Amino acid sequence: MSDLNVAISALYVHPIKSCAGIGVRDALLIETGLEFDRAWMVVDTQGRFITQRELPRMALIVPTLKHSELVLRAPGMLALHLALDAVEAPTRVTVWKDEVAAYDMGDLAAQWFSDFLGQKCRLARFDPEQKRLSNKQWTGDLDAENAFSDGYPVLVSSDASLADLNERLVKRGAAPVEMNRFRPNIVLSGLDAFGEDHLDEIRFDTPEGEVVLKLVKPCSRCTIPSVDPATGVQGHEPGDTLSTFRADARLDGAITFAMNAVIVKGIECGLRVGQAGTASYRFD
Repeated sequence: MSDLNVAISALYVHPIKSCAGIGVRDALLIETGLEFDRAWMVVDTQGRFITQRELPRMALIVPTLKHSELVLRAPGMLALHLALDAVEAPTRVTVWKDEVAAYDMGDLAAQWFSDFLGQKCRLARFDPEQKRLSNKQWTGDLDAENAFSDGYPVLVSSDASLADLNERLVKRGAAPVEMNRFRPNIVLSGLDAFGEDHLDEIRFDTPEGEVVLKLVKPCSRCTIPSVDPATGVQGHEPGDTLSTFRADARLDGAITFAMNAVIVKGIECGLRVGQAGTASYRFD
């Protein structure tokens, strides 16, 4: 079977784990995925990560990347400005089962998040010296580094998958949803619905060199896609509809949408919306 022609129809960066993402026109690929993606994380007083699973209101915290700072806005709050090149005290934080080195972002940021989320918390930034690797069960010989993502550096979805899901939602009398519910990094055009499930590698030729991403594991879904990004309220869709047709035997029946990918080649290369590439099928 010959390679498929694909193109990047959207790129998303999520600077703070579980807060709103940003649609960008271009992004730099670094060791841990797209630059600034999941570089920061909200933690509780014990340093353990907090997500929309516990606090759906986090969806209402909207970041903007400026030249030298990350600006955060949320309903009823003054904007919080964080310098991209500044951190405060070294700390240790926990994301899933990994305890990792990080930097605390200071008392002002901690107060801002605590006030908005209604509980004591702090903001941490990933320490780039830390090596947090994806599960070798899925990546094989590749050492795939992550910042604060759940477990893989890049999440890939497709326009066709969302269109298929929305068709099903509408038939069930539910409202269609937007791609931001699924928090991908790269959205592809040129695939059939859920075609990303069957891909091996995606390749892009960039001015800086070739980018090769290997799709290694379906992304299992929790309750977060059913949080309305506009209101921060937990609902039942699209989770209920996905559960009718997206159980994956490879993950013991977990509900999946999108594919986790690792970087084979292309660190310090730029990706951009509209960029054409090719994708190969996986045979296993």
